[in-house]
Amino acid sequence: MTPAAGATATIQGAQAGRDVIAVAGDYHAAPEPPAPIAPALHQLPPPPCDFVGRAAELDELTTALEQRGITIFGLRGLGGVGKTALALTLARCLAPRYPDAQFFLDLQGTTTPLTPAEAMTRAIRAYHPTAKLPETEAELRGLYCSVLNGQRALLLLDNARDAAQVEPLLPPASCLLLVTSRQHFYLPGLHAKNLDALPPEDARALLLRIAPRIDGRAETIAQLCDCLPLALRVSASALAERETLSVDDYVRRLQDARKRLEWVEASLALSYDLLAPELQRRWAALSVFPSTFDHAAAEAVWEMEPDAAQDALDELVRYSLLDFLPSPVPAGDEGGGGGRFRLHDLARLFADARLSAPDRAAAQQRHAAHYETVLRAANALYQRGGDNITRGLALFDLEWPNIQAGQAWAAAHLLPPSETGEGGGDTAAQLCSAYPSAGADVLDLRQHPHEHIRWREAALAAARRLKDRKAEGTHLGNLGEAYAALGDARKAIEYQEQRLVIDREIGDRRGEGAALGNLGDAYADLGDARKAIEFYEQALVIYREIGNRRGEGAALGNLGIAYAALGDARKAIEFFEQHRVIAREIGDRRGEGAGLGNLGNAYAALGDARKAIEFFEQHRVIAREIGDRRGEGNALGNLGIAYKNLGDTRRAIESYEQQLVIVREIGDRRGEGGTLFNMSLALDKIGERARAVECAQAALKVYEEIESPYVERVRKRLAEWDATD
Repeated sequence: MTPAAGATATIQGAQAGRDVIAVAGDYHAAPEPPAPIAPALHQLPPPPCDFVGRAAELDELTTALEQRGITIFGLRGLGGVGKTALALTLARCLAPRYPDAQFFLDLQGTTTPLTPAEAMTRAIRAYHPTAKLPETEAELRGLYCSVLNGQRALLLLDNARDAAQVEPLLPPASCLLLVTSRQHFYLPGLHAKNLDALPPEDARALLLRIAPRIDGRAETIAQLCDCLPLALRVSASALAERETLSVDDYVRRLQDARKRLEWVEASLALSYDLLAPELQRRWAALSVFPSTFDHAAAEAVWEMEPDAAQDALDELVRYSLLDFLPSPVPAGDEGGGGGRFRLHDLARLFADARLSAPDRAAAQQRHAAHYETVLRAANALYQRGGDNITRGLALFDLEWPNIQAGQAWAAAHLLPPSETGEGGGDTAAQLCSAYPSAGADVLDLRQHPHEHIRWREAALAAARRLKDRKAEGTHLGNLGEAYAALGDARKAIEYQEQRLVIDREIGDRRGEGAALGNLGDAYADLGDARKAIEFYEQALVIYREIGNRRGEGAALGNLGIAYAALGDARKAIEFFEQHRVIAREIGDRRGEGAGLGNLGNAYAALGDARKAIEFFEQHRVIAREIGDRRGEGNALGNLGIAYKNLGDTRRAIESYEQQLVIVREIGDRRGEGGTLFNMSLALDKIGERARAVECAQAALKVYEEIESPYVERVRKRLAEWDATD
């Protein structure tokens, strides 16, 4: 029998990982944020509309590209010198030469640097938004190069930390890479350009473009700002916005500030001083955002009504204390509009220094609460299926830095608040407990298994601090499921047994049924089908007792799978038919589809391939209707096996090829290995040994990487082929 590609679409018991842990307290759920459209292959924000000068630098860089074939450029210089503005202007000029994609990625080198794996993931997601990606950096690097291979793509990596961060991100030769950094480092093939302050004439031009009334004092202000673009822009914006502030008075203030502060900080300090005290506090609070954010997020952190928050944001943008990034989707269209806001990293540091500890704690708490609702909204979109799967994942990817920061704050502030505001108390614990369940589906696709376990362990600690026994049981069950997904069935059993004790203590019959079902799954993973049946039967009794029809159907389906594993196909069919009746009765289309796939496998085991094909085709139809890509892939794999058993090998190969596309798209590594091996066997059957070996070798590579038990089977087949050649 061939491995995983033709495996049954297993119907799980009532999954603890899908339980929702609500956040207690007076927080109101934020309105569902608009979900961006994905994939997003053209991400470049526009350069500043007031950009001036740098003609010599632009000419040098374009000449290096045209005449010397340079495709890796580095712009280096101190903070605020205008590296990003020049890179965006250059990228806009070169974009027509790289029409396939243009990426903009802030590497956050001066704050919390992205890892190369995180950066590669964001680029890959633009091409494969719903895929579950490999876990190792080496595997990601291979996929990163694969998706960019042959692409005429432009990548702008802003604010890089060092060569170690950037070198793994070097794209294929068909692409252009622009890197900005405050650090000097070497990369193979790099054409580096060191940026200094603007020439005096360009500095004056920038000032006058923003605030023409500066006129004769432009040279003085330029000198006081050391011709540094960020300082020039902040100063000019302050004068453009505050018409009652005389230019001479501003120069006097800047001269005084210059004695105490340096470059950008002097200009930021003056613009900050021009704000009303309340707006000063609001701007400082924005320093809690580690990345870009939208209007709704600022409204939540400030606890303001939408119109008032919009007015405050507009004023901060006018003073150049906040950058506005227009959305590529017109306002009012589903999935976009409104744009994003961003603090320059220097401005973020300046703002944070003016935030008191109690105000910081309050802002971080509101930030964490808001992004728990955003995570929940992304998950809700994903659960709707169809196009909403992509929309939900796109929203999650866009807000992932903020979601991570929110969960991290909650996990780090479980203690009662101190006088300095360091602790978060019950609110932090409630949020920490809620985060993993809020995004159960999207986190399952996006999160590394070990990070997933860390979140669950923090949630468990939070539930215990709150003495919330129900949540404690749920998190124990979720940890059990996480370890089961890693292949550690015995550790999974430990956690499920702990959950079972708690559920019985508190009388949570639904939770008890879920724990019993998950214990059955764990013993099934260990190959002990009879032990699994004992737990499934206990779960079935509970689900019928409490009237949980979905749980009842799941238990019946799992009993069918267990009996099929024992070789009793006819008894398995009895359970699958009962499950199908319930699934149709309650409108569980996913369960109905999986049940049809299980029926097909049971009839295949009885030797009735044509009957099996009927069920597999019905499963595929339902899976396509509800956007269940994993289910569709299982159906295609099962069809491939059935056609192969009927002797229609070429049709089997067609099914495997379609399945391979899906399993790679959703990141199903086990399914990918099984599909490749099944395809290799079919190819060998029609005499295409060379292609068969190629597919088997690819299957072996996947199986070795995921430590699959099928490794030896594939090696044995390859050895047999090698011996007969």
